[in-house]
Order: sequence, then structure tokens, then C-alpha cells
Amino acid sequence: MTDQQETKQHYSIQKLYVKDLSFESPASPETFSFERWDPAVELNLNNSYTQVQDNLYEAVLRITATIKNQDTTAFLIEVQQAGLFAIGGFDDAEREYLIGSQCMTVLFPYARELISELTVRGGFPPLILSPVNFDALYQQHQQAKAKKEQATASD
Repeated sequence: MTDQQETKQHYSIQKLYVKDLSFESPASPETFSFERWDPAVELNLNNSYTQVQDNLYEAVLRITATIKNQDTTAFLIEVQQAGLFAIGGFDDAEREYLIGSQCMTVLFPYARELISELTVRGGFPPLILSPVNFDALYQQHQQAKAKKEQATASD
């Protein structure tokens, strides 16, 4: 195999799956008797990855949504949508970008659909998450990381 073949860049989805899933409605059935449904939504997104084998990475998108109505938790959903991605021939920065942005962009619609379906199955109106710009989030994270490293270096 030549050097050119060894360094050929590739990025592909190998498998998509739900890694963890939780739905809780701690105040049911009283939750369903609210006279006014004006929910407050708290949403948290984060991600992680691990190297499974050479050029094979598991990327995990974690979404936690807490929905309160009149200061009572109506329901709580936690989803870990995961995927195995074959990524090779990229330097560290490019690979981190692919995982932190592109892999999350692939995983998000699956998590979004699952959250909507779970909400309905739990007896509530569907919770439809707005699209997320993972490129922008990745850039914000990189800028915050650079500022933190710069502050640490100047101490």
C-alpha cells in the first residue's frame, strides 16, 4: 500500500443507535389535569466520543429536556443518540471538527424524532426541538477553549 492510499481521507456512518433513553412524568396523573398548559422548557445538549478501533469512533449526542408547567415538572426526557463513524486520514483538529460538528448534525434528527415520539407516548403534546447549528456551537466551544488556554498561560 502506498503512502497516498494510507492517508486517503474517509468519513462514513457505520451504525446509528439509541444508547440510553429515559422518560419520567413524576407528577402524573395530576400532570394531565392542569387547567392551563404553558410549559417552560429547559434543554441541555452535550456530546462526547470515544475511539472504538483504529479509524472507528463512537459519537454520542446527549439531550436532556425538562418541561415544567406552573412550577411542576410535567416530564423529563433524557436521550443518548449514538453512532459509529469511520473516520480516517484527517489530522486531530479535522477529526475533532468532524465528530463535534458533522457527527452531531447526523445524530440530531434521530434524537429529535425520538423525543417528539416519547412525548406523545407519555400523553403530552409533541416536543419538537428547533434545528441546531452544530457548526456554530463547535466554533463557540473552540473559541471558549482558546480563551481558557490563553488565560491559563498568562497566569
